[in-house]
Amino acid sequence: MLEIEIVYGTAEKQILRSIRIEQGATARTAVRQSGLDKDFPELDLNAAPLGIFGKRVKDDVLLRDRDRIEIYRPLLIDPKEARRKRVGKTK
Repeated sequence: MLEIEIVYGTAEKQILRSIRIEQGATARTAVRQSGLDKDFPELDLNAAPLGIFGKRVKDDVLLRDRDRIEIYRPLLIDPKEARRKRVGKTK
């Protein structure tokens, strides 16, 4: 068995859930088994982008013991546009 963590958050609420999963499990399988969709009904566990320790990964990546899977939200604004707005405010 592997011990892993799955994290997801919004501005209002963040959750870090520890679960045990069978050796050979994929990131997507673990996310589906996490039950986070009960805490965040708007979250599509079958389609949300995933990462492990800050690096984007494909759904079928095999997990290792103590991995931390991050579920990413869609961007609200293009990063380049956000930088332009911040720079514009400081001038």
